[in-house]
Amino acid sequence: MRERELLELLLFKLEEQQLLIASGRTRWIQHAAKEVERVVEAMPMEALARDTLVVSVAADWGAPEATTLRGLIDVAPTDAWREVFEGHFQAMTALAEEIRVMKQINEQRLRAALRVTQETIAGLGDPTGEYDVLGDVVRSGGSRLLDTEV
Repeated sequence: MRERELLELLLFKLEEQQLLIASGRTRWIQHAAKEVERVVEAMPMEALARDTLVVSVAADWGAPEATTLRGLIDVAPTDAWREVFEGHFQAMTALAEEIRVMKQINEQRLRAALRVTQETIAGLGDPTGEYDVLGDVVRSGGSRLLDTEV
């Protein structure tokens, strides 16, 4: 089904986002986030299409109209249909779990990157020289590419 393809695409986009975060290529994270949003926005239409198909199959197989995929597996008329739907159900469940984990990891990494960025910005302009054991400045926080105290 197309819904499964969208879940696979969503997982790919989340993994792509994770790679950008891990590599520090923050310039492209907003684009990756927009791509994730586009996939998520397409999901309701595919869910509606799936529900329409499930209602049709449920009617053909004598199941209640509000049957789920799990319900279709239970009322499948042949072992072949049962295997097809069971495989699809397992794949969808595994994809959903992978997406949940990947989303959680990405959120944690983005929060950490934001925190580091905020701390860096907060420290701009503050002298960060070297200090002795009494806390007195030994050397100013200026550039040390050229040692001017030789």
